[in-house]
Amino acid sequence: MSFYNSYILLHSWKQNYTTNLTMRKILVIGSGKSSSYLIKYFLDKSESEDLHITIGDINIENAKELIGNHNNAEAIILDVFDQDSRNNAIKNADIVVSMLPARFHIEVAKDCISYNKNMITASYISPEMQVLDIEAKAKGLVFMNEIGVDPGIDHMSAMKVLDTIREKGGKIILFESFTGGLVAPESDNNLWNYKFTWNPRNVVIAGQGGAAKFLQENKYKYIPYNRLFRRTEFLEVEGYGRFEAYANRDSLKYQSVYGLNNVKTLYRGTMRRVGFSRAWNMFVQLGMTDDSYTIDDSENMSYRDFVNTFLPYSPTDSVELKFRHNLKIDQDDIVWDKLEELDIFSSSKKVALKKATPAQILQKILMDTWTLKKEDKDMIVMYHKFGYELHGKMHQIDATMVTIGQDQTYTAMAKTVGLPVAMATLAILDGKIKTPGVQIPISKEVYTPILKELETNGIVFSEKEVPYLGYNMLNV
Repeated sequence: MSFYNSYILLHSWKQNYTTNLTMRKILVIGSGKSSSYLIKYFLDKSESEDLHITIGDINIENAKELIGNHNNAEAIILDVFDQDSRNNAIKNADIVVSMLPARFHIEVAKDCISYNKNMITASYISPEMQVLDIEAKAKGLVFMNEIGVDPGIDHMSAMKVLDTIREKGGKIILFESFTGGLVAPESDNNLWNYKFTWNPRNVVIAGQGGAAKFLQENKYKYIPYNRLFRRTEFLEVEGYGRFEAYANRDSLKYQSVYGLNNVKTLYRGTMRRVGFSRAWNMFVQLGMTDDSYTIDDSENMSYRDFVNTFLPYSPTDSVELKFRHNLKIDQDDIVWDKLEELDIFSSSKKVALKKATPAQILQKILMDTWTLKKEDKDMIVMYHKFGYELHGKMHQIDATMVTIGQDQTYTAMAKTVGLPVAMATLAILDGKIKTPGVQIPISKEVYTPILKELETNGIVFSEKEVPYLGYNMLNV
């Protein structure tokens, strides 16, 4: 090699090395379904904001596909349970985004405390994470949690309206909030009007672990799991039709956080298309959503065998007849058509899962029909109701947001989870969000700029004054 060529190579290496030293390093741990928009946002901003993005995952194929050949990004193998690789990756970052399942955040968080790194997650604050609040504040670290869609955009959009009402002198009487991850109308082609837009397991076991509780006209209300899907509220979203909502497990956990200690009605729920909950209740009543025990010889079962496991023995009656009889389903009931559409009475389809729980088997069956196809689009719907008293008169504001995904990769779920996480990360990195500690995005410092930027990305709330109706839940 000539002296000139050697000089050029050395000069190029020094330039890249110097550039890498000056770039701000973002570590993203986890590259699952909700990471597409997050990574794209960072890549699009990497030149103007001097960012270098490292995506760490135990399986980096998806990360490689998302970053392509981008000069300012790399994918590395990172096992969150391997302390050395986890420590090294976190130590070399300026800020850490954990897109891992919620139960794995704590190990990352402890390292962030050790190495003085700010951290962002989209997950609910766990008791273990909350314990780190004192240390995070002592070190001036921002540990931002619950900044996805729900929790996340729901917090920010609600607090914006609540703060506006209070600034006018209004007294909050009622607050209801609903979110649904659904299939978009153009891809809605099954009788359930539903497809998996996020972790299927969370859908199957939703509502378990205790009674749903909320506040209705100053009365505490509780709905046990076995009744949860038969006590629903109906909602209308302009341009998208009618929906139903069932209660979240604990609507009261944000009462003091939102400053709603004197509110009369507080209810948070999950949205589905009308009719979903009544059909889903069939699985709940039979015990198919149970995740507390395993089934022997499950790997050799057919779908039909699995269903029959929960039905009484009969030497003459078919599985279908026993199913209808036990759950009192008429032959012309649409619920029956929904069940048959899932092919759950198939003798040829095998469970093929060893020592599986009923919930795991049900999930496998549902994924045959409810998995998004490559061209499918999903939809996020959010609906807030605010009832308040001002100058002796009652008022109500309804706020709705609908976001449609592009395809199976760039989904509405990934957009509404990933963009607020990414925006908060950059705001913390830029010193625009400074308040230290383990927190959620309910302060103006956080929600004002992020909601404004979300609007430029098509995530927009429509707010309108409507006649005050009070608490209008049906069947509660």
